Amino acid sequence: MPIFDDGPATETVETEVLVVGSGPAGASAALFLAALGVETIMVTKYRWTADTPRAHITNQRTMEIFRDLGIEDQVLREATPHELMGDTVFCTAIAGDEIGRIRTWGTHPARHADYELASPSLNCDIPQTYLEPILVRNATVRGAQTRFSTEYLSHVQDADGVTATVLDRLTGREYRIRAKYLIGADGARSRVAAGLALPLEGEMDIAGSMNITFKADLGELVGHRPSVLYWVIQPGSNIGGIGAGLVRMVRPWHEWLIVWGYDITREPPVVGTEAATRIVRNLVGVPDLDVTITGTSLWGNNEQYATHLHSGRVFCAGDAVHKHPPSNGLGSNTSIQDSYNLAWKLAAVLRGQAGAGLLETYSAERAPVAEQIVKRANKSAREFSALFDALGIAGTETEAEMIARMEERKANTPEGAAKRAAVRQAMDLKNYEFNAHGVELGQHYTSTAVAGDGVPRPEPERDPELYYQPSTTPGARLPHAWVGNSNRKVSTHDLAPYGQFTLLTGITGERWAEAAAKVGATLGVPLETVVIGPGRENTDLYFDWAGLREVEEDGALLVRPDKHIGWRAHRLPEDPETVLSRALSAILSRKG
Repeated sequence: MPIFDDGPATETVETEVLVVGSGPAGASAALFLAALGVETIMVTKYRWTADTPRAHITNQRTMEIFRDLGIEDQVLREATPHELMGDTVFCTAIAGDEIGRIRTWGTHPARHADYELASPSLNCDIPQTYLEPILVRNATVRGAQTRFSTEYLSHVQDADGVTATVLDRLTGREYRIRAKYLIGADGARSRVAAGLALPLEGEMDIAGSMNITFKADLGELVGHRPSVLYWVIQPGSNIGGIGAGLVRMVRPWHEWLIVWGYDITREPPVVGTEAATRIVRNLVGVPDLDVTITGTSLWGNNEQYATHLHSGRVFCAGDAVHKHPPSNGLGSNTSIQDSYNLAWKLAAVLRGQAGAGLLETYSAERAPVAEQIVKRANKSAREFSALFDALGIAGTETEAEMIARMEERKANTPEGAAKRAAVRQAMDLKNYEFNAHGVELGQHYTSTAVAGDGVPRPEPERDPELYYQPSTTPGARLPHAWVGNSNRKVSTHDLAPYGQFTLLTGITGERWAEAAAKVGATLGVPLETVVIGPGRENTDLYFDWAGLREVEEDGALLVRPDKHIGWRAHRLPEDPETVLSRALSAILSRKG
């Protein structure tokens, strides 16, 4: 990689891909590209990674990706595990009255099996301050050039690449980076996306929130009901408060983050140390709580997504193209999954394995996901109004009136009984925020990088937002099943690593292996065949795979590097080499 050309006016660094931003989308993109052997430079205007906890819920799909990249164990060492995540409490204060609890993130016994059966990895809670360094470190170790205090200023693109101008914030010197492609992962106020004028739907700053980070030992109050979220419905706890707030665990059980709403149409509240301490003590419900305030900030809730995610050789990912409140915990997960979709496609085109048309499928596949999660997160946020209505506190004007209305749910009266029933129904609705398994795992792609077989997707047997239904319909995520032998147990996901296409078949489909070897060699594409069955390296240990594959034993599933089904054959054809070659060529936008 050249360093600098002669002369200060012509200083240019060259690379294959430039990534702007080191948050979840940017750092993961750099990691994925580096793992695939793509020359990558990642720049960020900041001196280090995130300094506030921000995103934290890490769902199963993202943990599968970390497993694929070999960093799942590193993440789990820093994370709060699945079993401590889920006793989400709704209360008048953490030490006050409980309105109710809901088992969340799949921790309810009736839901836990769904999560266990769906994936080799369970969800966990890892604050962004702990996750970003893991991603950046691994990206850099694997070859990405990481440049902190380096601010993206602008770019121009031509038929052969992109030239970005950046500022070294330490020296005040500007220089250029010449790349084949650029990824804008520079957050909700993305300068890259703004420069592309990507088409956007929705609005920014539709509601206001304040963050207060603090340290206090709350173990005695929460250890018996462990969760990452404690929701408080309480009036008058701060300047501008609107009555509902969140006490979020950062580290059990001594580091915390409060998120409290304010009326964004009015003057923003001023939250100094004294005011922040009062808010903390009120929401915890301990007037003399020993608390250390570590930070405060204000931010806006958004409801905006891009309907197209790239222009020419410049692609955007993460918050740059989907902006929404933290409800459902979808933000960093979707950001990382954007990059997972994009990186293998860039690598394939850069290596001459795919035509440029493959890159068009990034927007086709991920823009619908951006729309879905923005709408889902905002809908979940609005569904809190059902609990306010059930408690009878919507529209109350005084603190005393709000408290009296909430007390009515305790009454031994028909009205009290009706209010209790309404509260239970409102709490049940929150499953769509905290147990939306289908939203997290059920993403289905439709694009030219998916070769359909003419068979429609199966109709959902249960609510598709709450429940994930595995399928091998082309475009679906590869179903998980445990396979292996007497010496090891692995997931079907482990059989299909990120750096290749994988063909899964059974013993009577062994002819696929010879066909795949020829097709891979002819097209110059890494393509491996895995035969699952007795006497082979991997057998169907629990007989689950036979019920999930949805093709005959001699059929085949072509799994893309990102673990989505690219194509399938229900039976072994007379000429498997020809049909496989056509399918893979179509997926890769290879003409001829």
